[in-house]
Amino acid sequence: MLMQAHATTTGHSGAAIAHPVLEVRNLRVVFPTRHGVLNAVSDVSLTINKGEILGLVGESGAGKSMTGMATLGLLEPPGRIAEGEILLDGRRIDNLPEREMAKIRGRRIGAIFQDPLTSLHPLFTVGAQLVETIRLHLHLSRSQARRRAIDLLKEVGIPAASDRIDDYPHQFSGGMRQRVVIALALAAEPELIIADEPTTALDVSIQAQITALLRRICRERAAAVMLVTHDMGVIAETADRVAVLYAGRIVEVGHVDAVIHAPKHPYAKGLMDSIPPLEGRVARLAQIDGSMPRPDSIPEGCAFHSRCTLAGPHCRIAVPGLVETEGSRTACWLYSGGVEA
Repeated sequence: MLMQAHATTTGHSGAAIAHPVLEVRNLRVVFPTRHGVLNAVSDVSLTINKGEILGLVGESGAGKSMTGMATLGLLEPPGRIAEGEILLDGRRIDNLPEREMAKIRGRRIGAIFQDPLTSLHPLFTVGAQLVETIRLHLHLSRSQARRRAIDLLKEVGIPAASDRIDDYPHQFSGGMRQRVVIALALAAEPELIIADEPTTALDVSIQAQITALLRRICRERAAAVMLVTHDMGVIAETADRVAVLYAGRIVEVGHVDAVIHAPKHPYAKGLMDSIPPLEGRVARLAQIDGSMPRPDSIPEGCAFHSRCTLAGPHCRIAVPGLVETEGSRTACWLYSGGVEA
């Protein structure tokens, strides 16, 4: 039986007030150094509802994984949340003591990471690891936990699960290990799953199986999923909405079809134009000249202006906020009156 996430509270009038499963408000993540404070994430706000997959996409260093780690409360010191709030089902969690946050991780927030070998202990069977996780968060006997572990392995597509439960991680292929990690993430029936580059180490055919599995689980369990990836193909196949990040900020967010097929921000458009088309041939793929600035050298104004062919004087002075555009919200002075077309 699946446990349902408590997605409502009661207002003063007695009416139910719906909350997103996850709400991130104006998040700023910093890393103090001897040479100053590095801004890894700046003013990021997002929401994810029940049964929805939100993709976070961008180049390495854009702030995607840092947003996920901040949500999990797993920022590596000296990294810390300097501003903003993170709410899970309407309750703030970013200011909780580590002891309380540890109870939320695994129980209410599941995590799937890029390399399954870093998530699985090589000296214990996958069954022992699943049973331990289940019993840590749910009040089940060892035999009940083992039966649930077998059911989870079946759910994520492990053949002969009742036999393979006693195998060790090295006895599974890379794709099967990732399925075991997904089973671990689902063990306590969390309402939010954070998947950080879950398909990067896998070949294309296995990637498709894992993305299909994530989507099915999201639908069947009504879980909210934050999918962190640099692969637009994975986003297109899996996500409902997508947020494009650049230099620690969201530059465009909207329905996946709108952002992929009609991107508004010049950076998002550059990402889409750099993807080879499935039909027809092109003589040369588009490219974005230059590289993303380091966290210690982010320029004033719009961080993308030095790479943008449409940049105007205002882009070098002020940071644009997200404004409503057709099908998405975009942080660009082209839509905020700061750049002359």
